[in-house]
Amino acid sequence: MNQSERIGAVILAGGRGSRMGSRIQKQYMLLAGRPLICHALEAFEQSQAEDLVLVTGAGEEDYVRKEILASMKLKKLRAVVPGGAERYHSVYEGLKALEGCSHVLIHDGARPLVTGEIIDRAICGAKEYGACVVGMPVKDTIKVADDAGFAAATPDRSHLWQVQTPQAFSYELVRSAYDRVMADETLQTGITDDAMVVETASGAAVRLVEGSYENLKVTTPEDLVLAEALLKRR
Repeated sequence: MNQSERIGAVILAGGRGSRMGSRIQKQYMLLAGRPLICHALEAFEQSQAEDLVLVTGAGEEDYVRKEILASMKLKKLRAVVPGGAERYHSVYEGLKALEGCSHVLIHDGARPLVTGEIIDRAICGAKEYGACVVGMPVKDTIKVADDAGFAAATPDRSHLWQVQTPQAFSYELVRSAYDRVMADETLQTGITDDAMVVETASGAAVRLVEGSYENLKVTTPEDLVLAEALLKRR
């Protein structure tokens, strides 16, 4: 892969994990005997991505370097940078550390079961379409609730996807979209993922590509149990 096609990846490990009911942040909780974040880092280390940036909570950089990264021997890790108050602030810090890349993947470190195949599909999607997210069609019927808590609408399930990470983009596209959002507070309301930043700030279409139902985000204690079982099955 030549310089003009260099792939970077931002891996986010700055979440507070309040829904885990633990004083330990979820990205540092043990999964199969290792800190949860290690699993995502290793998947990207073994992938086509050439430069990795890990974004931690502010003030956690030294802890992560000494207690987690020291034993991992990651050859592709370019930087460990502190994140910001919101997810999009953290992503922006990661993007700034990946200047020179042609495409970039953005991944939640709380998704430890990401695979090389998923990462490959995201990279291919970014190269072909400029912007893509991995995800899967929803299995359940979805209801839209009104303000009083009553079912107000039932969207056609055949058009609904549950969105995952990585989300992958041309670097120029996602960086310019983030530059615009960071400069305009009116665009920051309700941002939930990177695709929304690109859609809002650039108007670009975002392609959906297949992820995996196993590519779950560890958010609650039940998720940790399920992730452990899936890892053992692998």
